[in-house]
Amino acid sequence: MSDLEIRRDILDELEFDPSVDAANIGVSVENGVVTLSGHVKSYAEKMAADAIAQRVKGVRAIAEEIDVRWPERKKHADDEIASRALDIIAWDTALPDGAIDVKVQRGWVTLSGQVRWHFQRMAAENAVKKLGGVLGVTNYLTIRQLVGMSDIKDRIERALRRNAEIEADGIRVRVSESKVVLEGDVHAWNERHAAEQAAWSVPGVAVVENHLHVG
Repeated sequence: MSDLEIRRDILDELEFDPSVDAANIGVSVENGVVTLSGHVKSYAEKMAADAIAQRVKGVRAIAEEIDVRWPERKKHADDEIASRALDIIAWDTALPDGAIDVKVQRGWVTLSGQVRWHFQRMAAENAVKKLGGVLGVTNYLTIRQLVGMSDIKDRIERALRRNAEIEADGIRVRVSESKVVLEGDVHAWNERHAAEQAAWSVPGVAVVENHLHVG
């Protein structure tokens, strides 16, 4: 696909998706590398725009330069954001009680602590990024290692083979302690993302470095 076709498809997807107001989002494409610019009204909308671009065929990489601009009347104090973040984490039954610490500085939320699973790490981030006043989230939550390296590698390779979206033969998996490195070639950005999600789905994985090349 040409860069012009990719750009047009991304713009169409942004207009089509109701979770994003595309009026102030700019899109440029060069050799399959997409740059998103402009501004949106919330951090959740910013992340949604990134996810929409990722699912478009032909996208090789994304540079995300969108700003979050909350209307003045809707701005929230840091202590209010922190209190609401703690509440929403406590309400989520999938998240461990008292395991997650929250810090807010000028609308930027930092999460720290330790959880057992990657989905818990992401559930906490997804919960707080939707709160009013949040300009960004840094997720420092770590994952406790539960299984050995050989078991992690075997489970990931089996997960890759099971996934219909992934051509597993082109992917190499390396494991060092709780860090996983994915190398090789895939056909599309969504296949690259699916492989990374498969690696994260294995218990004990704390870091995934995705070096898969889209070609």
